[in-house]
Amino acid sequence: MNLSLFPPPSTVKLSPSRQNLPPSPLDGRRLVARLDGGDLRGAITRLELASRDGSHPDVLTFSLLLKSCIRSRAFALGRRVHRALARSGLEPDSVILNSLISLYSKSNDWAEAERVFGDMGDKRDLVSWSSMISCYANNHMEFEAVDTFVHMLEDGFFPNDYCFAAVARACSVPESASIGDTVFGFIIKSGYLDSDVCVGCALIDMFAKGSADLVSARKVFEKMPERNVVAWTLMMTRCTQLGSPKKAVDLFLDMLVSGPVPDRFTLTAVLSVCSELELLSLGVQLHSWVIRSGLASDVCVGCSLVDMYVKSVDGGSLHDSRKVFDRMQDHNVMSWTAIITGYARAEENEEAIKLFWEMTKGPVRPNHFTFAGVLKACGNIRDVDMGIQIYALAIKLGFACDTCVGNSLVSMYSRSGHMEDAQRAFDALFEKNLVSYNTLVDAYAKSLESDEAFELLHEIEERGIGTSAFTFASLLSGVASVGAIGKGEQIHARMVKSGLDSNQCISNALISMYSRCGNIEAAFRVFSETREKNVITWTSMITGFAKHGFGTRALDTFHQMLDAGVRPNEITYVAVLSSCSHVGLISDGWKHFRSMYPEHGIVPRTEHYACMVDLLGRSGSLVEALQFINSMPFRADTLVWRTFLGACRVHGNVELAKQAAAMIFEQEPDDPATYILLSNIYALAGLWEDAAAIRKKMKLKNLTKEAGCSWIEVKNTVHKFYVGDASHPKAREIYEELDRLASRIKKLGYVPNTQFVLHDVEEGQKEQYLLQHSEKIAVVFGLISTSSPKSIRVFKNLRICGDCHSAIKYISMATGRPIVVRDANRFHHFMDGTCSCNDYW
Repeated sequence: MNLSLFPPPSTVKLSPSRQNLPPSPLDGRRLVARLDGGDLRGAITRLELASRDGSHPDVLTFSLLLKSCIRSRAFALGRRVHRALARSGLEPDSVILNSLISLYSKSNDWAEAERVFGDMGDKRDLVSWSSMISCYANNHMEFEAVDTFVHMLEDGFFPNDYCFAAVARACSVPESASIGDTVFGFIIKSGYLDSDVCVGCALIDMFAKGSADLVSARKVFEKMPERNVVAWTLMMTRCTQLGSPKKAVDLFLDMLVSGPVPDRFTLTAVLSVCSELELLSLGVQLHSWVIRSGLASDVCVGCSLVDMYVKSVDGGSLHDSRKVFDRMQDHNVMSWTAIITGYARAEENEEAIKLFWEMTKGPVRPNHFTFAGVLKACGNIRDVDMGIQIYALAIKLGFACDTCVGNSLVSMYSRSGHMEDAQRAFDALFEKNLVSYNTLVDAYAKSLESDEAFELLHEIEERGIGTSAFTFASLLSGVASVGAIGKGEQIHARMVKSGLDSNQCISNALISMYSRCGNIEAAFRVFSETREKNVITWTSMITGFAKHGFGTRALDTFHQMLDAGVRPNEITYVAVLSSCSHVGLISDGWKHFRSMYPEHGIVPRTEHYACMVDLLGRSGSLVEALQFINSMPFRADTLVWRTFLGACRVHGNVELAKQAAAMIFEQEPDDPATYILLSNIYALAGLWEDAAAIRKKMKLKNLTKEAGCSWIEVKNTVHKFYVGDASHPKAREIYEELDRLASRIKKLGYVPNTQFVLHDVEEGQKEQYLLQHSEKIAVVFGLISTSSPKSIRVFKNLRICGDCHSAIKYISMATGRPIVVRDANRFHHFMDGTCSCNDYW
């Protein structure tokens, strides 16, 4: 842009003088009288009736009518005035023509505005040019707006504040960012930044939206000599949108000190920040302000309050959100969607669905976000039939092609375990975006179908859609679930290549993946290399050390976290207490449990009480554990009692086991895991009749136990084994090697512990059963399929058998191979005849 085109202020061309014709003695006065009485429609109807008789008002009356239409946004009426003007044969002046440009601009009819502007010729003045530039800018025609601005300068007009604000808006997109810098320089040179609020606001948007340059936007804001409530609110909103919500809160506090009184838009903006940051205490104070200022009935403020309370649901505020919602006089789609989504997020799914159907009975139509929220609720409770009904309504209302709704349908099917339907819903999407792929990748990963997830990753890369941190995090989660460390390492390499390895979310997922796949040192390397560690990063590492039985390292990491100034959350304390439980650090466990609320304001939840029951139970203090349960401030749920039942099994206490099982059955009468555990406790105690009675009861109730299985990854393929499994292609080799190993380890001192055979059969048959346990088969397959000194990593869906634990210790001694077994509770690292758990698990 050539700045030499800009004339100095002294050469500004003024618009032609306006010739005010005398009003018509008949029509003009009557029309103006109707306008003064607020009857705009009546005035225009009178105008049209008079024009049929050949009688027309003067130019001034037409001008007044057009301006009234624009002010009241009655654009259809304005078009009728324009048609009457055309029939009158009057020569419109620049004032009327400018009004017509404004009329068509504000009704988004840029083509008609452009036609009026093109026909003006010499009647164009500064208002005409500015209106046309603003029209283009408002209709997302940024190039045309800038081009018109340049032509205006070439025609000898010097911009005013309205014109500068319009061209700055046109530069509020990335494509025009470089031109925006030139415009900014021109505005500084002209002095308008120091004198006009509208120009300053337009420049804030130009930098924030055009270049995502919050620093420059803030500098403009601070240089503005006058900052009204609009400017403050705009700056807060842009801070939030550009990922700096805390700065928005600081701005709000500065605004209160500076004097401007927040309006409904300001309060809506800052309540949105409270939602994002979950600042419930500030949100409650703002709610009080809303009530005092009389804005409680405002629908936008009401929506923001509903959303704020909903997103702070961990603080128990869903009830408050519902109260705000119920007290709102008018509901719009945003308020309905916020409350429905809030109930779905809190997994109060039946209420979310109920509210949705209630919404459909009223005048407000659901939008695509509403359907997404209620379909999530259906997925949470695996109610596919309800989800199909809701999706049918979405189709009826015209959302069949909406990608957001389609993605939610894919998620609903996958969360309900209907992967074939999820794949079909995905294939039927009219337009697949990254969210679509991420939804299905996450679903396949969670359903342990990692091959399908990897195929989708290849498709994403081939289509050039671009993988996101969420894509890789989902894949890593799937890899971790099956322990496929080879695939995890491949994903890690891809992320390094994509430049995503420094992403905090990815780092956290890598720590979890390596830890859950059995390589705790690789997890620690990623942790050490992560520059910005948040509470999830620290908690992931503490959890990893706890699961691997490294209690001291877990507690040391926790203390380092506190020293770094990172505040622990509820999950962190679950990891800390678990680390104490896995290695029997009873005094440390009590110390941390008792410090949760006094030091960090964290009220112990069921999970924390369950950890303490586990800590006491593992150590054999069953009576103390029972006393602890009875002293809890709320009723113990099945998690606590199941933990206690597991401890009763370890220590063979039948009577307390029966008491624990009775408490579980009272809350979950058909829990198969409790029946199995109680049956096993009876069997271990030699109470075969009682064990048989339990299994008979299960059969009558049609309850089935989860089949125990073990798996191992070899050469990027996961091999799964069940007890006595003979289906594997290498079954003969496996059992031949297993027999040889059994002989070798018996010579080293291994004695089969037949008490772990929970069937009343002969002793010799019991030894044969023990030899065929799935974890032994998986370990042997790993030995014959990999070369020394590579570690063997085996994963089991249930708790490792006591005999297998003993046998694998001897196998590690006989072969010299490190063996890692992950069972349902923790990791066991076997080496040279010892286990990292020190037989305490």
